[in-house]
Order: sequence, then C-alpha cells, then structure tokens
Amino acid sequence: MAGATGYTGRAVVGELCRRQVEVVAHVRPDSKEIGRWTRELDEIGAAVDSSPWDEEAMADTLAAVAPSHVFSLLGTTRARARAARSETDGVPTYDSIDYRLTALLINAACSIHPPPRFIYLSATGVSSSRPRNPYYLARWKAERDLVDSGLRAVIARPGLIAGGDREESRPMEQVAALLGDRALAMAGRLGARGLRDRYLSFTADELAWALVSLALSDKGGACEGEVLRRYARGSDRR
Repeated sequence: MAGATGYTGRAVVGELCRRQVEVVAHVRPDSKEIGRWTRELDEIGAAVDSSPWDEEAMADTLAAVAPSHVFSLLGTTRARARAARSETDGVPTYDSIDYRLTALLINAACSIHPPPRFIYLSATGVSSSRPRNPYYLARWKAERDLVDSGLRAVIARPGLIAGGDREESRPMEQVAALLGDRALAMAGRLGARGLRDRYLSFTADELAWALVSLALSDKGGACEGEVLRRYARGSDRR
C-alpha cells in the first residue's frame, strides 16, 4: 500500500488488518519518522516496506510480494504544495506526488504477473473533461493512466475527508465539511438524496471501510460518493 502513513492510509491499513488481510505498507525511505511509522504499523499487524520511489525498485518489490491488490492513497496538501514549489524550481507537488508517483506505481503494477487489482483514491469532481486546477489535473491524469493500463481497478471519488483526529490542523476544511454537510442534509430532506450522498464528507474510518469493501468485491470502475457511502454502510459492518 502506497500512502500508508496518511490520514486515510492509516485507517485503511487498520481495516485490512482487522479483516485479517496481509498488508505490506510502504513508508518512503527518506521519511524523518520512518522509525515511528515502522513501530506503529507493526503494532497493528502490517509489514513495512521502504523501497525507493523508483519504477524498477518498486516493480522488483511488487514482484517479490506478489500482491493481489495495490492501494494508491497518495496525496499532498495545499500548504506543502506551496512550500515545495519554492524548493523544486517550480515543479508543482500535486504533479510530482499525486500524479507522478501514482503513475510510477501503475507502471510497476503492470509489470508483474498476475497483475494486481488497483485501488486508487481520487476525488469528487474529477470527470472526463481535462481540468485546469492543478490538484484535479493531477488526479485526472492518474485516472486516465489507470484506465489506459488495463488493470482491474477501483477509482474512488469521495468528497471531503474530514475528522477531528487528523495530526495536521485543517480548520478551514473542518468548517467547510461541517457547513457543507448541514446544507446537504437539508437537501436530502427536501428530496435530493443523491446529491447529499455524493458530496457528504467522510471520516477516515468510513472511507477505509468503503475502500476495503470495494477492493474485496467485484465492483470496479469509478465510484462516486454515493457508491462509497453504500459500501461504508455495508450490512456486515459492526
């Protein structure tokens, strides 16, 4: 799993381990907190891999592990994107992380046999039209690469992912989720249940349940918020 140390990634690792699925969680080798992540992931039952972000190295790792599923939960934040632009000669971090690392992982997955099922965390609002916004453009390009790869895939497009247990403080995101969810709840009461279910925010645990349930099902293709919410409310959920 790529992106295992992120907010959603940690929840997905925990959900997979809870369902007794063997997990290899990737932690980038240059992480300043690799020791901490190794301990925390090991405590919940995941193995840790720190292969470099190089296509050949990642392909070798996938060939050795022979995974049935590959999760790509990669992403950066707006603040880190702004900081990185000044440090990387103008290369947008949305492109270098959200897109390029996902594309590298897709290519590595295509190189092994049998090819794994690929679960990609995209975002609501990504469609067939090429967007101009850098964040959505990175997600759009990753989706196009994944579709073109021919891999069996789930493309998840949730709305906001919000929760009070994030390590990073995101007050504006929390406010947007709160106000948006209130407006959507009202819309649902007025009959717009499809609109409500597509755009309501998810907690990391809700989204993790949906992603794992989808990964282990026969469902494929692009899954908008209303589909994710049905899987998050699975009849076998405790």
